[in-house]
Amino acid sequence: MSTPESDIPLLTIAPVSSSSRDHHTNAESTERGMHSNVLRAAAVRSAGKSLMKGRSKGKGKMREQYPDESDEEATLLGNVERHGEGDIDGEGVEESTQMKRLQLSRHSATLSKSRSRQDKSRTIPFRPGDKFQTHFPPNMVRNQKYNLLTFFPFVLYEQFKFFFNLYFLLVALSQFIPVLKIGFIFTYVAPLAFVLCVTMGKEAYDDYKRYLRDREANSQKYLTLVPHPSHSPDSGPHTRSVPSSSLRVGDLVMLEKNQRVPADMVLLRTSDPSGTCFIRTDQLDGETDWKLRVAVPTTQKLGSDKELMMLDGEVYADAPIKDLHTFIGTLTVNDTSPPSPSPSLSHPAMPMVEPLTAENVVWSNTVLAAGSAVGFIVYTGSETRAVMNTSHPETKVGLLDLEINRLAKILCAVTFALSVVLVAFNGFRGLWYIYVFRFLILFSSIIPISLRVNLDMGKTVYANQIMTDPDIPNTIVRTSTLPEELGRIEYLLSDKTGTLTQNEMEMKKLHMGTMSYGFDSMDEVAHQLATAFGAEHAKQPSIVTGAQLATRGRRDMSSRLRDVVLSLALCHNVTPVTNDDGSITYQASSPDEVAIVKWTESVGLTLVFRDRTRMEVQTPMGTRLSYDILELFPFTSESKRMGIVVRETQSGELLFLQKGADVVMARIVQRNDWLEEETGNMAREGLRTLVVARKRLTPQQYAAFKQRHHEASVKLEGRNEAMTAVVAEYLERDLELLGLTGVEDKLQDEVKSTLELLRNAGIKIWMLTGDKIETARCIAISTKLVARNQYIHEVAKLKTSDQVRDQLEFLQSKLDCCLVIDGESLQLCLNSYKNEFIEIATKLSAVVACRCSPTQKADVARLIRQYTKKRVCCIGDGGNDVSMIQAADVGVGIVGKEGKQASLAADFSVTQFSYLAKLLMWHGRNSYRRSAKLAQFVIHRGLIISVMQAVFSAIFYFAPIALYQGWLMMGYATVYTMAPVFSLVLDQDVNEDIALIYPELYKELTKGRSLSFKTFFQWLMISVYQGGAIMIMSLVLFENEFLNIVAISFTALIINELIMVGIEITTWHTYMVIAEVVTLFLYVISIAFLPEYFDLEFVVSTRFAWKVAVIVAVSALPLYVIKAIRSRIAPAAYSKLL
Repeated sequence: MSTPESDIPLLTIAPVSSSSRDHHTNAESTERGMHSNVLRAAAVRSAGKSLMKGRSKGKGKMREQYPDESDEEATLLGNVERHGEGDIDGEGVEESTQMKRLQLSRHSATLSKSRSRQDKSRTIPFRPGDKFQTHFPPNMVRNQKYNLLTFFPFVLYEQFKFFFNLYFLLVALSQFIPVLKIGFIFTYVAPLAFVLCVTMGKEAYDDYKRYLRDREANSQKYLTLVPHPSHSPDSGPHTRSVPSSSLRVGDLVMLEKNQRVPADMVLLRTSDPSGTCFIRTDQLDGETDWKLRVAVPTTQKLGSDKELMMLDGEVYADAPIKDLHTFIGTLTVNDTSPPSPSPSLSHPAMPMVEPLTAENVVWSNTVLAAGSAVGFIVYTGSETRAVMNTSHPETKVGLLDLEINRLAKILCAVTFALSVVLVAFNGFRGLWYIYVFRFLILFSSIIPISLRVNLDMGKTVYANQIMTDPDIPNTIVRTSTLPEELGRIEYLLSDKTGTLTQNEMEMKKLHMGTMSYGFDSMDEVAHQLATAFGAEHAKQPSIVTGAQLATRGRRDMSSRLRDVVLSLALCHNVTPVTNDDGSITYQASSPDEVAIVKWTESVGLTLVFRDRTRMEVQTPMGTRLSYDILELFPFTSESKRMGIVVRETQSGELLFLQKGADVVMARIVQRNDWLEEETGNMAREGLRTLVVARKRLTPQQYAAFKQRHHEASVKLEGRNEAMTAVVAEYLERDLELLGLTGVEDKLQDEVKSTLELLRNAGIKIWMLTGDKIETARCIAISTKLVARNQYIHEVAKLKTSDQVRDQLEFLQSKLDCCLVIDGESLQLCLNSYKNEFIEIATKLSAVVACRCSPTQKADVARLIRQYTKKRVCCIGDGGNDVSMIQAADVGVGIVGKEGKQASLAADFSVTQFSYLAKLLMWHGRNSYRRSAKLAQFVIHRGLIISVMQAVFSAIFYFAPIALYQGWLMMGYATVYTMAPVFSLVLDQDVNEDIALIYPELYKELTKGRSLSFKTFFQWLMISVYQGGAIMIMSLVLFENEFLNIVAISFTALIINELIMVGIEITTWHTYMVIAEVVTLFLYVISIAFLPEYFDLEFVVSTRFAWKVAVIVAVSALPLYVIKAIRSRIAPAAYSKLL
């Protein structure tokens, strides 16, 4: 085999001692990187097929460079195996060439300046240089929306992108042009300036609060391990305290108990000798149970943290991705042993390569729950899983505001058309374009700027009413621009854990075929257990029959109870943790297991010790039973069961114990006639069921199993399938069925009644959770999210688009079912048939999505909004719900056990789920209906005076002269009408009890009929009629002076508006009466102070009084009659309930 000579020395370079390593940097790093890559390929390959699949996705760049990578890796793997056997001849030169190519590729991919932007995988050496660390994002938390430069441009853009505000700005600016000036500049500029100042002040304050929270998070101090100064004594690890924002990739960070993890890091060492530690992930995935993480064995074995700084190695990490449950990487530690003295035997020292998975990594924003640990940072800042799963908040705009913006465009078109028509009637004489603009400004009151002020003040009133409601205490409105949205919700997306449930598990039932123990008979279980463990002298039950039953049958029942309770006390993955105050808490990845172990403790069998190889339980007698843990088969979503092989230390008895879902356990246990029926009964009660079984093993059976299981575990292809097959063949056969447990996940207060109320209101409810399918299904049943006997269709583990199509076709034919889908299948549906899936799913009565990542939750919310154009409300309580809450039209956060992160990010913050009913049915209803009525009335108020102006101009030779000037115009929009019109924000069509008893009334609101083109044109016609009637009647009853026309028409206008407010009010409030009376009084008083507009002698005459009365009767009376007739012929839905 011919090989370039330059490649041969790579195999003959001997490793140098650690003391001279620094002098041979180039050669050593080349050779070390080469072997590191060879071993890395082997390690990743040996981690199984699934690992390779994930690696190939993450390493897009490697795929591009080497289409035949798999062949190379196969060859490399073979060569590594031969190395292990001591064979370094023969194929060595070819191996050298391939290894050199692979090493050079990795070297250039990770360290060179020309590194591809797409490939973000990294190989991080221990003690990396500053230049290397600057390649990665800084570890800064930044939730601010603005900075000093962008604040004004961004806020002004957000305001003036609405036509409404832009129109006001142009009108205000026009008043600085002398030829267009009409009236006081102040009347045009002041309202706009007020609105802008309030909005900008609020945005600045909110962003400043975000800045303070960011600064607090970024300035949290952490201890990092640093190399020893040359003069320091060899005592302990040298540390430096640095703020979170200064941490960089490659830093070694020391974490203490209850400290937040500042960046994504590989766990190198923990204070627990076994290398394990617990973390809390509630702000990441919403689950409150602690998760177990394992330190890398190689580094855990080191004598002290100080030795980490002397380690010669590197960590490879794949490109950052959003998936919280996946991590692919390796830790390579180079052998530092001295070279062999014999030159003939010299060959490179083999690096030690450890594969890294998600259980070796702690993500940022999690919290170390117990002990201390040292981590190696691999991702910082924007590349951390927490940030990648968080979306930036958008500025939310209510649907009512958008609808009013549309109406403003129509009104502007009407104004422009009216101006052109009036100029056209005048024959486009002279500077006609100037006249058009003057008419536009004269009619600018058609789109009154006071509308924006009134609506914003209304929103403030609604927010205050919500926050001071005694029935929903501690509710906070964080986004005061959205109260009306609460009255338009059609889809509710809810988290499960902590939102619908309290995440507090409690064992409620134990069924053993012939006997069933409920929650109220657990003391009987404790007594029987004490009897079985030889405590016959235990206190007898008070009832006579209990004493009489101490017979052979009773003893038989006691022994059966002993078996099932002991199995439950042993078959789990729970670890007892001693707290600082000496108390013991149980920790496990599943709260169900903790509930069962707590129950065994309550009946007398207590778990007192557990590590990876042994556990101890204490009997009711106080003696301890010790068991060796020989095998552990953890629960997975595929297997739906967990098993354990234990050996009692004293007797040597071998037991295989297993518990799991009834669907898989039914075919494993011995034949019985009660399991299926009882499981169904418990499921209907909303209990989470687990079947418990056992099998006694002989030493020979276990030895045979052990041999076969080991053979399967070293396979490179189909390893998992082979191991599962061996377990099924040797252990999972004819298990003795011991019992069935029922665990209740306590629901939040009044969840069932609230969900029923919301469903009756026409709201479609989706439950999005990071939990397992089985758990979510149980909660969907127990919360009555699924109706009794409603078909539940499960979709899980879909792999192809054909499977997706088949499922969608089935769902299309069965729209009355509840869909339960897992995150993997959901993603496939969205990738393959996005529109079809959303179209069908939005028609279903209920949807439950399980194993959802935070990003998936947000994507679902956005898709429903985009596809249906309906209002979506999202409610959650954990950090994992923040993205979903921000993606919704209305986000509601619950202040709960998982902290305040969701509450702070939400538009509305509540303390429990049941408050949502009143928030939507009552406050949402009132806010929407009031704002709709207020908006239309303010538009009517502007339209009517513009119609009067148009009639006046038409009669007086189409001249653009103002009918009312100065103080009259200013007073009309403020003192003379504002209080009565604004009092409409206190109106209510039904009382609170009826709104909550008849949620069907809410359906009317979601149709948006309170403010529509129909109602808008009705108000337009009313304004045209009333404006025309008042002006024409004033001219008909014209006196000899122009001043009298102004007095008669303006007085009639003010009284007409006060009467119209009265006609519109459904339920009178004290403030409304006061507003009407006081406003009329102020108007009468002000007449005396405005002699330039009113002839006092004429005003106090009877001629004035009867003329005004006739005009008002003509303008207002017909509307009152029409309203009275309509209420009889076609009454509103709510009036039928009064």
